[in-house]
Amino acid sequence: MAPILNVGIVGTGIFARDMHLPCYKSFPDEFKVVAATNRTKSKALAFAKIAGIPEDKVYDDLDEILNDKNVDYIDAMLPAQFNLPTVQKAIAAKKPIILEKPIAANLDQARELVKIAESTDVPVGIAENWLFLEVIDVAKKHLERIGPIVAFIHNSTGPFISHNKYLTTSWRQHPKHIGGFLSDGGVHQLGLVISLVGEFASVSALTKQVRPQSGTDDIVFSTVRVKDSDVIGNFTYGSAFGATEKSVFLKIFGKSGTILIDLSNKAKPVVKVRTGETQETASDEEVYPVETDGTNGVKAEFLNFHEAVAKKDKTLVRGTPRKTFHHLACVAAFLESSSKNGDSVKVQEP
Repeated sequence: MAPILNVGIVGTGIFARDMHLPCYKSFPDEFKVVAATNRTKSKALAFAKIAGIPEDKVYDDLDEILNDKNVDYIDAMLPAQFNLPTVQKAIAAKKPIILEKPIAANLDQARELVKIAESTDVPVGIAENWLFLEVIDVAKKHLERIGPIVAFIHNSTGPFISHNKYLTTSWRQHPKHIGGFLSDGGVHQLGLVISLVGEFASVSALTKQVRPQSGTDDIVFSTVRVKDSDVIGNFTYGSAFGATEKSVFLKIFGKSGTILIDLSNKAKPVVKVRTGETQETASDEEVYPVETDGTNGVKAEFLNFHEAVAKKDKTLVRGTPRKTFHHLACVAAFLESSSKNGDSVKVQEP
C-alpha cells in the first residue's frame, strides 16, 4: 500500500486554495497537507484554517518549513523568479519539491535549475499539469494511423476577461519572468503540442502587447520547425482579444490522415480522427469524447509526483526541469524572433 505523504505548502494564493488543496483532499489515502508558509503570514493562517493545519504548523519562512521533519515534500506556488533559490534550499535540506510553472524567470535561472535537479537523487518536478491532459493519451493511440506527421496547427485564442482573478495578482501584472502571460499560460499549450509532435528546433514569430494589464507582450503568432524532423507547424496563443469565441485546438496533419484535439470546451474535450491518403480514400470522421476529472491534469500530476517521492525515484517524474526548460526556451525564442522582425531563431538547449 502506498504511504500517505505529508505536504508542506509554500505560497498560499489563489491556486493553492482553489485547486491544489481540493485535489489533495480528494486523495486522503495518498496526501495530507500538514504545513504552510507565505510571505504574508496572515494569508498562510487563513489558508491553514480551510486546510485544517494547526497554527503551530504555519511557518514564518521557507527555512522553517524545510526543517520540519514531518513534511515529506514541498509544493511551492511562487512567482517564477523565486523557483531557483527555493529549489536550492530544498535540495540542501534533501526535501523533494514540486514547483509551479514556468520553470524560472529566465533561461539562465532555468538552466541552473536543470543542473541542480540533475545533480541530485531528490525528486524535483515542475507543475505543468497540461502534460497530464487526458486528450494526450487518447490522441497518441491514433498517431500511427495517420502516418508520418507532416505538419500541425495549434490555436489557443480567446477574449480578454477583465475580471480574471489570476490577472489581479501583482506578479502577473508586473512580471519578472520573460513573456509574462506568454510563458505563464503558454507553457501549458507548448506542453500539449510538444507531447504529440516533438520538441521545437526553431521558430519565426511575432509577438505583441494588446492589453496594458498584461504587463508585457500577450499574443504570439509563429511558424515552427520540429527538431530532428521535417515537420512544420503554426503555434498561436493569446487571450487578449476583443469579443470572440474561446478556441483551443491542435490539428495534426499526417500523410495518411488527421487528428484534431479540441479543448475549446474544457469540460467536454474531444479527439477527432480521419484516415486516408487522399480525398477519395478518406474515412468517415471518428469522434472520441474524452472523460476528464475537471482539474486539467492536476490530480494525475500529483499522483505522479507521489509515486516518485514514495519510491524515491526521480526518474518517475514526468514534468522534469529539462522537459519544462524547453517550453520556456520556446517562449524565449518567440520573443527573440519578434525582436528581429520575425527572423528564424533556434530554440536554446539547457
